[in-house]
Amino acid sequence: MNSGRFIFTQLCDFLPRRQFERYVAKYEGNKYVKSFTCWNHLLVMLFGQLADRESLRDLISSLAPYQNHFHHLGFGKSVTRSNLSKANEIREVRIFEDMANLMIIKVQKLRGNIKDPFLDVDGRVYAFDSSTISLCLSTYWWGKLHHDKGGVKLHTLYDVQSNIPTLNIITNASLHDSQVMDAIPYNKGDYYVFDRGYMDTKQLYLISKMHGFFVVRERTHIDK
Repeated sequence: MNSGRFIFTQLCDFLPRRQFERYVAKYEGNKYVKSFTCWNHLLVMLFGQLADRESLRDLISSLAPYQNHFHHLGFGKSVTRSNLSKANEIREVRIFEDMANLMIIKVQKLRGNIKDPFLDVDGRVYAFDSSTISLCLSTYWWGKLHHDKGGVKLHTLYDVQSNIPTLNIITNASLHDSQVMDAIPYNKGDYYVFDRGYMDTKQLYLISKMHGFFVVRERTHIDK
């Protein structure tokens, strides 16, 4: 019965919790944890993504009206900026990485054969791009970009037709986008769309050599 249950809770029912708990056990994610388990952590961060929160402070503020319902939402007894920040800092990231990869595989099986009718091509169509995620240099000193800024880059290969990210790679923010192109699993007959930052002729030639296709924005200055 879903009567009286939050929509967020109903959505989370679809998550493979048993498999997630296996990842937690594998990496000992709940070792010495008295409250705010990995499952609580996962649901809080999912809530932040769905609610489009931009910072921990923003997320905690948005949760404040629901404090009396934390148990029903799956957040545990208490969620504060300090315990969430500490969990983000010390908890094994591979728990959530493995969970994300598992969900991608599950969605691919469900939507893998779906094709956009507006893209009348035989192969799959992928877009590859990166997003810079800002980080506090005082904590993440290794992510220095330039001057007083720091961060990491999330490089994503996105299946345009099924709306599924099929590959995610995290690197230092200073790494040039084109240097990640050799990690893409190119397939015969598929199409790859790039921005001008990926104008690497050696990598583009590799796509052509594998009988794939690419679309890339031309740089302003390029030798003809």
